[in-house]
Amino acid sequence: MMQPPTPSRTADSDPSRRGLDASPARRAELQANLERVRVRIAAATSAAGRDDAPTLVVVTKFFPVTDLVALADLGVGDVGENREQELVEKVDALRAERPDLIASPRRHFIGQIQSKKTRRIARHADVVQSLDRLKLVPLLDAGAADRENPLDIFVQVALERDGSGRGGAQETELHEVAAAVEQAPHLRLCGLMAVAPLGEEPAAAFSRLAHVRQDFLANFPQATSLSAGMSGDLEDAVKIGATHLRVGSAILGSRPLAG
Repeated sequence: MMQPPTPSRTADSDPSRRGLDASPARRAELQANLERVRVRIAAATSAAGRDDAPTLVVVTKFFPVTDLVALADLGVGDVGENREQELVEKVDALRAERPDLIASPRRHFIGQIQSKKTRRIARHADVVQSLDRLKLVPLLDAGAADRENPLDIFVQVALERDGSGRGGAQETELHEVAAAVEQAPHLRLCGLMAVAPLGEEPAAAFSRLAHVRQDFLANFPQATSLSAGMSGDLEDAVKIGATHLRVGSAILGSRPLAG
């Protein structure tokens, strides 16, 4: 059954931790939205006959670090970022104002990866969900060399037939990329990630993903994690066994414009 939310942490009793507080109204909005999403996840988990509730990764792309802090204080244990610069800026802000939040929530990088930015991603993220090219493996491994623990890696699957659109490796490339991650001393292979293609029913796309995952697990049985599903299709993802859900707008609202 779905576990109850982690008790909220508050900064009210510690004046030194108030520098990144969201407004009371914003905090209340996030709390209400978060509860609605948790109810959806619990219902989907029950409908799928599952006992293991997926991990909720709240995607904070383009939202201020004050939202991230509020979410952490509301019990969110995992957050996601799409852009390397924004990831680094938020980590730096936390180090300055809320060092208690450096270790938790866990930071997932879920955006497309540029080669020149792999080292900073590896140093500032706890999880990379969007690895889709073999050439990125040694770069991420080098960036993770100074980490205390290995960097967790999901290999992103392209669900589009031609590989265009939302990123990801083709099925024919998955095993080569995953094998390279397994050989990298500073990386840890966790599983697969995918995004439902635009213009296609998520249920159909996730059905294909389930078959890809079945074949993948035959070769990498320890890589059992599956990141799939967002605000609009999380129920379909839970149904096919997603262990991680990446939810943004359903909790934070419509994304502000970049910059």
